[in-house]
Order: sequence, then structure tokens, then C-alpha cells
Amino acid sequence: MLVRRFLFSPVFAMKTAPVASDHHSQSLLAQSLLSRLLIYLLIVSSAALLTLFDTSPKLILDDSASVWTSSLLRWDVFHFAHIAREGLVYEHEWAFFPGIALVMRWSGSVLSLLGLSPPGWPALLIGGAIVAALLDSTRVLYQLSLYHLRSSSAAFLATVLSFFSTSPSALRFAPYSEPFFTYFSYRGMLACVRSQWLFASLYFAIAGVFRSNAVLLCGFIMWNMLVAPLLSGRKDLLSLNTTLRCVAYVIVSLSPFIHHNYRAYLLFCSSTRVHDRSQWCERGMLPSIYTHVQREYWNVGFLRYWTISNIPNFLISLPVLLNVWIFCIFYLSHLPRILRDGFARQGSKSGAHLPPGDSLFLDPSILPHVLHGISLTLILTFNAHVQIALRVLPSLPMTYWAAARLLIEQPRWGKAWVAWSVVWCGLSCVLWAVFLPPA
Repeated sequence: MLVRRFLFSPVFAMKTAPVASDHHSQSLLAQSLLSRLLIYLLIVSSAALLTLFDTSPKLILDDSASVWTSSLLRWDVFHFAHIAREGLVYEHEWAFFPGIALVMRWSGSVLSLLGLSPPGWPALLIGGAIVAALLDSTRVLYQLSLYHLRSSSAAFLATVLSFFSTSPSALRFAPYSEPFFTYFSYRGMLACVRSQWLFASLYFAIAGVFRSNAVLLCGFIMWNMLVAPLLSGRKDLLSLNTTLRCVAYVIVSLSPFIHHNYRAYLLFCSSTRVHDRSQWCERGMLPSIYTHVQREYWNVGFLRYWTISNIPNFLISLPVLLNVWIFCIFYLSHLPRILRDGFARQGSKSGAHLPPGDSLFLDPSILPHVLHGISLTLILTFNAHVQIALRVLPSLPMTYWAAARLLIEQPRWGKAWVAWSVVWCGLSCVLWAVFLPPA
């Protein structure tokens, strides 16, 4: 107990430079590979031994496909692979951004040319899964946690907790958008704290090629370039040139979302004959096919998912939502002191990152992550299919910082979180294998 308190105390964080430990890096790499292997074994063995609830994969793949290949084809992968093969054929497919389909198409072509996989669906599935596995975000999460928590031990703990994901199938097994989005969003966040604004905007833009919620990531650029200097009293860093550069970087990060909707507008709304134009073309000053498709085909909208039949989806999503909400409430409860003391220290040359309280998790640099987490959880809770929180919230580094805080400061609740994470991680792998919800 005394060792743990010493390792995770602010004093320890203050006296040690935030330098990545080689031992931690090697250990995290080994644990990441081991966790991925266990997930593979659990899903493939479950798919081989248990009966499929939905036999749709058997309609697409012939009997020559391996169990591994077949187990990759679940839920949104059907849409991704179809778009990779045929392009955006149906209107509802515009709900999916093109990143993962492009990866599957290109990697599948390479595998087919090399003779490593038969062409068609198998090549797309295997190629996408291989590339997704190569973009492991473990090291980036550790570096990002190291900067914000100022303790190599706390950063290591938070990163280890990421191996017990609430959606291991999507994040560490299948050709899904999530591993790509997570990797590039982490890269962009890390570039922001290093003041590498161009790289940050490019990383966020790449993340935006995979998921629509990347539009929220531009807030990190605005925060670090404009808001943080203002709060820390460094008004000398603010100028017209800085503001214009910030606007340019934000536009870069938003460009995939803008391009996706503009491309659809040209396709569906450019006709001069009104009866040939889609209905969504006339909605609002900035009509969006993404908003239209989500509303019409997935019934997405404010409180639309709040029905009795969806109570199970709220229940299974509740732990991960509560984890983020509790951390945000904890942080905001100390906000007056953070604004008064924390940003004052940031404005000075010494103690730039010292937490203003007794917790490692009150660093002023964490505030934009808290605001980002609040925005995303509000959308997921009130304006989306709530169960996708299981896939989306693991892309927040704050999810793992929140879990690490529980283990360090409230061990009883921390152990409960770890127990639930391990159980749900294994159960969700089996559910994926037999093609049962949640998606």
C-alpha cells in the first residue's frame, strides 16, 4: 500500500521527468500481443464450436473459407466490405465514412496479387484485419498518458487497462473503423500537446476518414492554440496570425466530413428538376446526407432510442458511460481550483504541469479531454444508439484514466471495474463469434 501511494503520489510525479520507460514499453508490447492472441483464440474457437445465431456469413462465404475468415464477417463489416467491392451503391451506406472500405480494398488487392488470399470477400476481410492489427495504439496511449498524468506508473496502469476493452472484437480483431480512428485520434492528441499543429490537424483529418465523431477532435487544436494560453495568462501567444492558423488547421481536420457531405450533395441534389432531388436536399441551410441517413435508416435522433425495448442496451452500456461521467464530475468538482492554481502554474516557467490537488488526475491539460468526453457521452446517451458507447468510448484515453483513478484512489470500485471489464471483454467476444448483439 505504501509503495503504491508513493508511486502514484503527486510528489513522485513532480520529481520525475515524464520520460517513457523502456521496461514499460516492452512490457506493454508483450501484453498487447498476448491480449490480442487471447481475443483471437476466444473468438475463433467460439465460432468453431458454437452455432451461429445469424447465418448471413454463410451466404457470402463458401465452405472453403476458414473459421477465422468467417468470424471476421459480422455486423458493420458487411457494409464495409460491400462498399469496398462496389462503392456507395445504396443511400443508407452514406452513414459509413470511406476509410475502412478503402483500406480493405487496397489491402485485399495486395493479398490477392501476392497469392496470399483468394480474391473477393476473403481478401477484403483478411487484408482489413491485418492492417487494423498493425495500427496498435498501445504505445501512443502510453505516451499520451505519460504527458497528462506525469507518472510513468500511472500511465502504465492506464494503458494496461486498455487491453480489457468494452469492444475487443471491433478494436482488436475485426476490420472495423474503430482501431484506425483510435490510433489517429491519439496521434493527433499527442501532436497537440507537442504543439505540432499541422501534424495534429492531419492526424485528426485521417481519423475523420473513418468516423464522423472526429469532427469533435478539432476542439483540441482550438483549446491548445487559443483557450489554454488565454486561461494561463499567456496572451503574448495570442495574435491574429495564431487565430488564422488555428482556423486553417480546424478546416483541415474537418475536411473529410465536409467532403463526404458535399460529394453526396453533388450526387443527389445537383439536378435542376425539383422532383429528381432527394428530400434531404431541401432541409436546412446546410443539408447533410449523414444526418438524413442516420435519422431515416437508423432512427437516430434526440430521445428516439429511449424506449422500453432498448432498456437492455442502456444497461449493458451503463458501466462504461458511468465510468466516464464519474471522472468528469470528479474533475469538474475541482475546476475552480484548477482554473485558479493550475493554469497559473502553466503560465509560469516552473511547475507547468503540477496538479493543483492531491490527485494525479487533476492536471489542467486534462480539461479538454473532459469537455470532449462530456460532449461525446451526451450525444451517445441522448441522441444515438446507446450501445455504440461500447465501441466509441474506448477511443477516449480518458476512459482508461478514469479506470486508473478508481484503482489508485478508490481501489474497491477500481477492482469492481476491472472485474466487469474482464467478464464483459470475454462475453462480448463470444457474442461476436455467434453473431449476437450488441454490435
